[in-house]
Amino acid sequence: MSQLKFMVSGGGTGGHIFPAVSIADELKKRHPNAEFLFVGAKDRMEMERVPLAGYAIEGLWISGIQRKLTASNLSFPFKLISSLWKCQRLLKKFKPDAVIGTGGFASGPLLFAAAKKGIPCLIQEQNSYPGITNKILAGRVQKICVAYPKMERFFPKDKLLLTGNPIRQTVQNINSNKAKAIAGFGLNPEKRTLLILGGSLGARKINQLVSQNLIELKKLGINILWQTGKLYFDALQEKHAAQIADDFQMMPFIKNMEDAYAADVIISRAGAGTISELAVAKKATLLIPSPNVAEDHQTKNAMALVAQSAALIYRESEEETLFIPRCEKLLKSKNQLEANIATLALPQAAEQIANEIDKMIADAK
Repeated sequence: MSQLKFMVSGGGTGGHIFPAVSIADELKKRHPNAEFLFVGAKDRMEMERVPLAGYAIEGLWISGIQRKLTASNLSFPFKLISSLWKCQRLLKKFKPDAVIGTGGFASGPLLFAAAKKGIPCLIQEQNSYPGITNKILAGRVQKICVAYPKMERFFPKDKLLLTGNPIRQTVQNINSNKAKAIAGFGLNPEKRTLLILGGSLGARKINQLVSQNLIELKKLGINILWQTGKLYFDALQEKHAAQIADDFQMMPFIKNMEDAYAADVIISRAGAGTISELAVAKKATLLIPSPNVAEDHQTKNAMALVAQSAALIYRESEEETLFIPRCEKLLKSKNQLEANIATLALPQAAEQIANEIDKMIADAK
């Protein structure tokens, strides 16, 4: 198959954008002459991130429905009509062979319009509890690729394929020389290492927990590598500058994640993409879900792992006095947690999803 055309939509958060780009990258690898057009929501991060990944993108005037009465809610019907109309024009002009959605506001109008035209459509759901857009689209698309088992609770069973979430290629190439990787961060390669992650911008609650309990954490006799996020770094660096040593380093953002994943244990948010990376990396993790995401996705993701003894959880609503004991349990349970989370790894997600897209196109011809 050559000269294929693909339209892709997924955005609002990195959790939707990265899988969309990863799937496009895999399709581009196997179809070098293919054309791609992304569709996103105006003023959301995909309008910046997708072009940086090398793909063209069109923006829709669309947003989600807020839980309380707002001006945005009142304008939603007009935004939806506008977006459906623009998607119909884009589909007519671009003439895609297949349309792929990974969730987010913009994927709704695009896949709804594409399915109505009989264009092969596939959606990829990252979370253990689906977003509203994918639940609405489920009855209209040909295939639904998921990252968790037992998703027939939400989707038609005959459309489901368990693929996992597409992950960054660098995570599959973790530095095999652990001592060298840890030393590269200015840490002591003779000690076990705790990696603390909260996303590129940072997680306020995680940073507060670490900051307030740093002395107790250091008493555990470990290295601490702390990604604070760009928003919090300056204030935290000023507060803890005197404590920086060969067993404690902090930075706003870690670019070489393949080296950071050489850490022994990890504290992290529970985004779907992050969890998929942790499984492939076989990492013992204490998950601290963000309670501020749609439908409490992160807590549901975390509990899906906890139910299989593949991770520990600390909820933001819990007493702070439980944080250090939970970290101690993480270190003690390292080997068992690694073994259990490794069984959940699905490292070939992008390839499997691309296979399904190729099959859909072949079947449509």
